[in-house]
Amino acid sequence: MTHAAAPSGHALEQSKFELFVEIAMLLAVITGIEIITVYLPFAKGLLVGALVAASVVKFLFVIFIFMHLRWDKAFCTVLFFIGLILAGGTMWALVQLFGAAASVPLSSP
Repeated sequence: MTHAAAPSGHALEQSKFELFVEIAMLLAVITGIEIITVYLPFAKGLLVGALVAASVVKFLFVIFIFMHLRWDKAFCTVLFFIGLILAGGTMWALVQLFGAAASVPLSSP
């Protein structure tokens, strides 16, 4: 019974490099599809939904592959998402406080 040898550091780096290139090409293709989708005659809701879905896919590829969350400890991933939720909540609160409805001038009596 033979055991496969663990990949050496150089081989592991080479495989990660190839993965990075493949993901970068995939992200470029998704971006091209997004650009083409904008010019196609779709309903506004379908267009926005498709663009948001493509953006979420690209975001997940970037954070898990290029930010190395895939290879980090689970604790680091949890910290990242806690920060993301806090930032999103702060952004939502600021939009609610200083959004378009808050910028309408008060009527004079």
